[in-house]
Amino acid sequence: MNRKEIAIDFLKLAGLGEVNAAFNKYVSEEFIHHNQYFEGSKDALLKAMQDAHDTNPNKSIDIKQCFEDQNTVITHSLVCKTDLDIAVVHIFKFNSENKITELWDLGQIIDKDSPNTNGLF
Repeated sequence: MNRKEIAIDFLKLAGLGEVNAAFNKYVSEEFIHHNQYFEGSKDALLKAMQDAHDTNPNKSIDIKQCFEDQNTVITHSLVCKTDLDIAVVHIFKFNSENKITELWDLGQIIDKDSPNTNGLF
């Protein structure tokens, strides 16, 4: 698999409840993340993602765009939950073994009454 395929598969696995499988398959031991709401370790993000799935699971994840530049992959996705939709950008940094070593995630709840007719996609 190339890095774009790995990033997409990671998001689909982890985002739809197979968090441990996603981390075991694709994440390096040196992994760190930059989500401001959780301590920056691999274990902290894994637990947060599992807890989120257990309490308010995603219904679907649709990767709208995916870009690769050297060891970095960026995805732009629509995440649907029961009560809201979220536009999310993930930035993945990979090591030479194609394992994810660093992750940023930025999300924005989609306002159904937004005055912007172009939408978020």
